[in-house]
Amino acid sequence: MIIASTADFREAARRRLPPFLFHYADGGAYAEHTLRRNVADLGEIALRQRVLKNVAECALSTTVLGEEMAMPVAIAPVGMAGMYARRGEVQAARAAERAGIPFTLSTVSLCPIEEVQRAVRRPIWFQLYVLKDRGFMKSALERAWAAGITTLVFTVDLPVPGARYRDAHSGLAGPRGPARRFFQALLHPRWALDVGLLGRPHSLGNIAAYLGRPVGLDDYTAWIARNFDPAIAWADAQWIREFWKGKILIKGILDAEDAREAVKFGADGIVVSNHGGRQLDGVLSTARALPRIVDAVKGDLAILADSGVRSGLDVVRMLALGAEAVLLGRAYVYALATGGEAGVARLLRLIAQEMRVAMTLTGATRISEITAATLDRA
Repeated sequence: MIIASTADFREAARRRLPPFLFHYADGGAYAEHTLRRNVADLGEIALRQRVLKNVAECALSTTVLGEEMAMPVAIAPVGMAGMYARRGEVQAARAAERAGIPFTLSTVSLCPIEEVQRAVRRPIWFQLYVLKDRGFMKSALERAWAAGITTLVFTVDLPVPGARYRDAHSGLAGPRGPARRFFQALLHPRWALDVGLLGRPHSLGNIAAYLGRPVGLDDYTAWIARNFDPAIAWADAQWIREFWKGKILIKGILDAEDAREAVKFGADGIVVSNHGGRQLDGVLSTARALPRIVDAVKGDLAILADSGVRSGLDVVRMLALGAEAVLLGRAYVYALATGGEAGVARLLRLIAQEMRVAMTLTGATRISEITAATLDRA
């Protein structure tokens, strides 16, 4: 099929993947209102078209957290990304490096920290959840630092997993899950060969390295349920700031008061995010929440955003709302499932081209010129 947009990557991924994997990436929490609002509200942000502004030279490069980026985009942490293409996290990290942007490895990745970092020269970012098992957290931080990683993305909006109805229907969770997944794989032979057979081991690499045994999909939900920690507070997490020597991004901020707490915590930056609509359904979209957070803490730390970004035009919208960079989640997973490293590289080229078009038609020649004045407030 012809691939010209993220929507095309999504359709190609739907065809290629067993349903349990497609719906895990594609779905949200409860009735998925917030998931849809993330896309719809961002799409309603009107830009101010300008003409005859001499935009022959259009530069996408920027610096965030002291790190040079070819464009203000990073790959977001996505759990089990290694199931979407053979050793998927490695392929995506290579594509991100080629594009000159950061790749963020999830705590619950298939490929362990060391495997992914060995595959690239650029230091990746590592994402860590708030967990009851402090031993695992300390071990993961030590391994990340030893591998050369200096930026930690600390995800705080998952004290309990959101209710994701699609997973029960798709076979990822619920009764007869292993049998349903097996038969789905048989009906998707390209994926079954590339990932199911040749992409082994199908173990959550970072957790397996800590426990000393394989941790597969059947163990995944049980481990998550046991270890996410609803009791933790800002003071309880302070040891992470003291222990980690590098930069820390707090991911999952959706309220201005929490953004101020992140400043007090000593975070170097935040990611304004509702977890892609996968946690609390009915909360604000990121596009709605971002401006008030920018008003509260701009200048105190770096402000990044995710959730709902599907195009380079959406990136420009987020920047105009006050973000310094955005993270791509679902969009990159669709591309990874469609074409592996080449698919992600193609998506990132598409995002860059769409950004150039949007900047040209709004009169911006560099990222710093994308401001609130880029928006049409009418």
